[in-house]
Amino acid sequence: MTLPQQQEPQTHAPAPATPAAGALLDCRSLTRILPFALYMAFIAITDGLQRAGWTTAELYWLYPVKAGVVLLALLACWRNYGELAWHGMKTGTMLASAAIGFAVFVLWVNLDAGWMQIGSPDGYQPRDAAGQLDWVLIAVRIAGAALVVPLMEELFWRSFLMRWIDAPDFLRVHPARITLKALLFTVVLFGFEHSLWLAGMVAGAAYGLLYMRTATLWAPIIAHAVTNGSLGIWVVITGNWTYW
Repeated sequence: MTLPQQQEPQTHAPAPATPAAGALLDCRSLTRILPFALYMAFIAITDGLQRAGWTTAELYWLYPVKAGVVLLALLACWRNYGELAWHGMKTGTMLASAAIGFAVFVLWVNLDAGWMQIGSPDGYQPRDAAGQLDWVLIAVRIAGAALVVPLMEELFWRSFLMRWIDAPDFLRVHPARITLKALLFTVVLFGFEHSLWLAGMVAGAAYGLLYMRTATLWAPIIAHAVTNGSLGIWVVITGNWTYW
């Protein structure tokens, strides 16, 4: 499948130089790191509470809180995300992005051999006091995974980190000029962010190459959203809750 290249002159135009341009902790970097850092902080909090004796069932409410906090951070920083300005997208690019996202989902649920996993996640299977599935929490989980997570992760992994590895003044790096070193580095890190590390690497490679090829962050965001949305629907239909 051939992806048409897209141009985003406003998104990737050289930014005015500032004394702190490109510094790891300048405003442009922090606004892309903050939502991801908050997301990871909640994972650490969940792990700490489990070690303190909280059960998995008692912690299901943390996911809506986590998704809400990350969404608020994204909205608060939105005006800084020039790469999310909509410049239009060709229908072919949009369809190809969705197809790649679905292909990643198919691979994700099949790359699950023992050696491809880290740990044994409990999964997310919220139930109410009567033991019935809590459909509100399930709907929030799917929405968070398909709408909030793709924005947060693509801003951090692809728009920020992939380009920052090549040049601290990362906004000046056009996606098509991202190096193989930056791609591979983020693919490995993205993989080990997930319990299914090999599936994570496949996803990271797909989203990274899609970003480099199309030069628009919306392409990997769409792909990522389709992957996560498809996975959520599949988990609910099949009952394979450990994939959450």
